[in-house]
Amino acid sequence: MDFRRHDIEDLAGQVRSGGLSSRELTQHALDRIDATNHEVGAFVAVDAERALAEAADIDARVASGDELGPLAGVPIGVKDTEDAIGFRTTKGSLLFAGSEVATADSVLVDRLRQAGCVIVGKVNTPELAWKADTDNRVFGRTGNPWSLERSAGGSSGGSSAAVAAGMVPLATGSDGGGSLRIPGSLCGLTTMKPSLGRVPAGGPTPPGWADLSSKGVLVHTAKESAYVLDAVIGPDPTDIRALPMPDESWRDAVENLHAPRRVVWSPTLGYAVLDPEIREVCEAAVRKLEARGTEVIVIDDVFDEDSAVPWLMLSLTANLRVVEGAVTAGHGSWDDLDPALRSMLEWAKATASPTTALESSDTAHHLNLRLVELFHQAPLLLTPTVAGHTPVGADDGTVDGVQDIAWVRYTYPFNLTRSPAGSVCAGFTADGMPVGLQVVGPQHADVAVLRLLALLEETIDLDHRCPYEPGRLGAGGADRM
Repeated sequence: MDFRRHDIEDLAGQVRSGGLSSRELTQHALDRIDATNHEVGAFVAVDAERALAEAADIDARVASGDELGPLAGVPIGVKDTEDAIGFRTTKGSLLFAGSEVATADSVLVDRLRQAGCVIVGKVNTPELAWKADTDNRVFGRTGNPWSLERSAGGSSGGSSAAVAAGMVPLATGSDGGGSLRIPGSLCGLTTMKPSLGRVPAGGPTPPGWADLSSKGVLVHTAKESAYVLDAVIGPDPTDIRALPMPDESWRDAVENLHAPRRVVWSPTLGYAVLDPEIREVCEAAVRKLEARGTEVIVIDDVFDEDSAVPWLMLSLTANLRVVEGAVTAGHGSWDDLDPALRSMLEWAKATASPTTALESSDTAHHLNLRLVELFHQAPLLLTPTVAGHTPVGADDGTVDGVQDIAWVRYTYPFNLTRSPAGSVCAGFTADGMPVGLQVVGPQHADVAVLRLLALLEETIDLDHRCPYEPGRLGAGGADRM
């Protein structure tokens, strides 16, 4: 059994038919975690006894002839920003390391559980999900299974690494500035940031990063993403941003694929500095799409300027509220924070004004107006997912020794605009690391994005499943040179 070579839909179907037991799948996940996690550092908490008991209950229901959900018996990891019964939600922060064990699931985890998933444990995230590299002062860093000294991305880096390394076939994630797309790109996965409100973020606690962050999942393929998302999308009365249930199944929508008539390709969005090799890999993938009959319109200046500051102000002030609340409640002090995060929060506190949030929202409005204009020319936009090579992740919380967002400038504009967006593996660099190609769609056009992600997988036709095994550096670096 290798989760990297088996489709989630097929695994769940075998469990429902009795051809494969949930206990077998769960035990395999536990064995794989035991064999690999000491190198990769994806899981930060595992409850084997609870997971095997959940799996046994599913198997008993199969034997009784009960009707089970579409994800019956599938073992999963939960990002450590999300509540799951029996686990602490530390958010990768010393401020929450001693928090109470959750007695209720988040809406997303509850829907996955109701669909039949078995919760194996929690996976790593940078502190308060604030950056694109996964390490923190509670659990340390997560390595990229393609090459363990490289970054797994963030903030859903534990999720992407767990799936890429074959520990579980599915893990939850969220994306407030690229936190699904960046780790998906770096770990060779196809992932999708749904439109804001597709996956509810309700419940008793107001969602953090409320107008930026969309919940989603990390899996290997677009069809798996569509299949899993079908089980969790739809309105929830506690989420004031929740969208209505789509008219069609997303899984059905990624069948019978056809190349779109036109797409826009933007190498820099008008402001990013793109590494030449990353550009070459992405443009080779775009040419393959063009060879299938799609007209490619090149528009480099999608936006007039970088929207990093408005995005940072929204995301940092959201985290500032979390930190100040925790400190006021006596859960720690500012000294407990990652020094780089503390510095950024202090900058935001000193810089923000009473109108900052409204000004950032105005920026989001104008960015979306530009996209509306763009999508009159073609219904989908392609860009690189990241601007540079996969960085080396450092134990001190830096990437290549600095805190710099220059290599992740392609994703956060589409959190500001709430656009559906995904990433697919476009190819590999000379040193064997995956390169992501981003697909962005108009408001609520999630299906169009999913269809193009699936078509690009078919068109590019790569084996993008990481061959990592314990005791090796992974497929990157010397192993692929």
